[in-house]
Amino acid sequence: MNFWQQFKPGFTCLAPMEGVTDLAFRQVVARAARPDLFFTEFTNVNSYVSEKGRPNALERLRFLPSEQPIVAQIWGTEPSFFTETAQALKQLGYQAVDINMGCPDRHVIATGGGSALIRTPELAAEIIEATKQGGLATSVKTRLGYSQVDEWRDWLSAILRHRPDALSVHLRTKKEMSKVDAHYELVPDIVALKQTISPETVLIINGDLKCPADGQSFIEQGADGLMIGRGVFQNPFCFEKSPRAHSRAELFDLLNYHLDLYEKYGFAPYDPLKHFYKIYINNFPGASDIRAKLMETKSIPEARAILAQLA
Repeated sequence: MNFWQQFKPGFTCLAPMEGVTDLAFRQVVARAARPDLFFTEFTNVNSYVSEKGRPNALERLRFLPSEQPIVAQIWGTEPSFFTETAQALKQLGYQAVDINMGCPDRHVIATGGGSALIRTPELAAEIIEATKQGGLATSVKTRLGYSQVDEWRDWLSAILRHRPDALSVHLRTKKEMSKVDAHYELVPDIVALKQTISPETVLIINGDLKCPADGQSFIEQGADGLMIGRGVFQNPFCFEKSPRAHSRAELFDLLNYHLDLYEKYGFAPYDPLKHFYKIYINNFPGASDIRAKLMETKSIPEARAILAQLA
């Protein structure tokens, strides 16, 4: 059975997010309310194939057997490196790989990767075919276009002609970043295009979804899955099947669990952990003051001490 055939319509995914969806945070989300599918942070294929960069790449690709099903996301511009990396991912225990063709980061674009591939569809096609040679289920995550929304038809058609096993579409262009509302009105047309060119491709909708209920209409319109990214920052319990309010104590417990995992898995340095604090210390009286205190800390023990005082 193809990896993607195990999911029923309406399945949910935690979006791959740089500096966010590492091993520790995925465990936190699983404890809060597990989605049907995880993605890793993105890994540069150039790093994986180089002796110097491989340790960092392997760090990004760490996962636990309990996290299956999980998809490794990779990026770059050299097709042969995608083949080599996909083959290695299979040896690491992955069953599926996702190609990042949507990242809008200027440093990524400067290399020709991420959403820059929207402007080089021939190279994007080579990369898809090269990745497939690795023997894993192959998917693509992208945006509607680079500068203009009306690029979507030609761009998505170019991808679909290579029949990826799945396609995740963030319903904005690279230029729009996240500054405008996602173009939900295009979902029916994107579904129709997919059905015409590659009906077997699993279609996942991404952009501004805060909980699965927000995307239920897209499933009714023919999409297969829903992907939540920034919504998890507003509510770490966003994948709950039966949403409910959560107490400050529950949020503190989740943060303490994240601190434990950060130590357990040997993540360092400390400061990158701080950008997660707004996830847990939010939407309750006094949250901003507590968050300010936590941002002044310089170690996990200091953060634990503040939480213990407030428990």
